[in-house]
Amino acid sequence: MKRFILPLLLFSSLIMPNERFKNTNEEAEEKSFRDFLKWTFTNKKPELVAIDSSDEWKELDSGSTDYMVWIGHATYLINKDNLTILTDPVFSKRASPVRFAGPKRLIPPAIPIDKLPPIDVVTVSHNHYDHLDIRSLKKIYKANPEAIFLVPMGDRRRLERKGIKNIKEFLWWDDIEIKGSKFTFTPVQHWSARGIADRNKSLWGGWFMKLKTETIYHAGDTGYSKDFIETKNLLGSPSLSLIPVGAYAPRWFMKTHHVNPSEAIQIAIDLESEKNFGMHWGTFQLTDEEILEPPKMLKESLKDQGLPDKFFNILKPGQVVAL
Repeated sequence: MKRFILPLLLFSSLIMPNERFKNTNEEAEEKSFRDFLKWTFTNKKPELVAIDSSDEWKELDSGSTDYMVWIGHATYLINKDNLTILTDPVFSKRASPVRFAGPKRLIPPAIPIDKLPPIDVVTVSHNHYDHLDIRSLKKIYKANPEAIFLVPMGDRRRLERKGIKNIKEFLWWDDIEIKGSKFTFTPVQHWSARGIADRNKSLWGGWFMKLKTETIYHAGDTGYSKDFIETKNLLGSPSLSLIPVGAYAPRWFMKTHHVNPSEAIQIAIDLESEKNFGMHWGTFQLTDEEILEPPKMLKESLKDQGLPDKFFNILKPGQVVAL
């Protein structure tokens, strides 16, 4: 049952004929039902291990400012320029529509949801269960009724039905100013679905956050494309980028919609970002690579490309980065 959700969503692409949204590269390869079955019946079963975490976050207090913490998967807590931002918040035990099946967390959230500081802005990259967790969003809204929730076009009603308010919905290149900082929704190469009949009825993307003294880019979940060069050309280079490095194997099946570590490095190069940090690994076992493989591959790829280790960093969940 641990692979129940991802195959179900991938299968939806085979029976949903009228897609609403498309990638900028409309030729991005869609897999056939035969491919889906091949992966389903030949997938590997990585050893389920827990990655190391840090308790550094416990040193933060109500007066702490200018920091970033990787909580797990695509969830980052960012405090900068009078804003506290939470990206793709997933605190549930499973990335799933149900509590009894679907990918289960390998590690708990580095910061428990009830230990979060007051949140000003929540960004959501797309509606897959490992990025849009309704149970977590409801708890965050209850604790932060003035927080603003930024979601892709097509997902607003999903949150409203659960009583969440202050929701803003975005198409690519739409932006909003919050406390003097600008948030822009940008294209990436991916897809969306919550079930078997809503394939690509909502959008997906990354968030370009131009704060007063720092520009942070969260790439969401993506395959490699020229979207990142376009983002840089239109919005400039971020000072800091958060880029997925996991959920990439097998490449013949995952390549279109999930980058591997070497492609993640290429995204950082395309963006010309000064600092880069990984995400989307070590939290849920979604695909075939070994749990600990992404940081090893990243280090090897940096060496192969003649880049220093500090160009692209892997954090421990709970580790505090000063901004």
